[in-house]
Amino acid sequence: MFCYGTLQFDAVLKALLGRIPEQTPASAPGYRAAALEGRAYPGLVTRASIGSAPSLLLTDLSNEEWRILDTFEDDQYELLEIPLSDGTSGWAYVWPGRDVLAEDWDATNFEAQHLSTYVERCARLGRTFAAG
Repeated sequence: MFCYGTLQFDAVLKALLGRIPEQTPASAPGYRAAALEGRAYPGLVTRASIGSAPSLLLTDLSNEEWRILDTFEDDQYELLEIPLSDGTSGWAYVWPGRDVLAEDWDATNFEAQHLSTYVERCARLGRTFAAG
């Protein structure tokens, strides 16, 4: 899974899945992690200019972990296979284009302002997903 936003944080993965999956750096040319109106998390959208969205590729997810992450992601996202800069492809949750701001999502700002409460929310969700 191509993770370009909050799932790049080990604490979020641990809260949702109970572990930190294997990760490799990746990027998606022609995409960007865009800031979204009124949301702490980003949306992956096509980029009008040259560039690519940096991310992590989670490489050893179980079927159950895929189910948890699929349930976790907003219903507005569309799961698509996208090309990666190394010539391979990866599955990513792509945003449909509504409420997209001009600026890219700022992971440093997210970490400073939202990460701790986001992890608490994810831990509650993770317990719910595990029980369900």
